Amino acid sequence: MTTETLIAKAAGQESAPPRSDEAARRGTVTRSDLAEALFRRIGLSRLESAQLVEMVIDEVSDALLRGENVKLSGFGTFLQRAKRERVGRNPKTGVEATISPRKVLVFKASHIMRERINRD
Repeated sequence: MTTETLIAKAAGQESAPPRSDEAARRGTVTRSDLAEALFRRIGLSRLESAQLVEMVIDEVSDALLRGENVKLSGFGTFLQRAKRERVGRNPKTGVEATISPRKVLVFKASHIMRERINRD
C-alpha cells in the first residue's frame, strides 16, 4: 500500500490518485512525495505539508536518539539494538579484524503490514 493510500484512508477517502510517473518509476517514497500527498489530500499548503513531514521525522529521530522505541500501530516498530564487539574476517584476504561495539537501528513490521505485503 502506498503512502498516498494510507494518507487517503486517514483522511476518510477510499483511494488515492496514482503517483506521479517519476515516483512510480523510482519505487522510493521521499519526503517531498509525502509532503505532496499531504498537500493534495489534506489541503495544507505545500509549505505546511513539508513542515509537517519534517516535524514527524524529527520526532521519530529524537525519540530514537533518546534510546526509545518508536511504535506506529499497524505499521511497525523502530528499535535500537546494541551489538557487542566481535571478531570478523575479511572475506577476500581471510585476515581477522575486531569489529567494535555499535548500535544499530532495526525496523520490525507489524503483523498487519506483513499481511498486507504478502496479500499482493
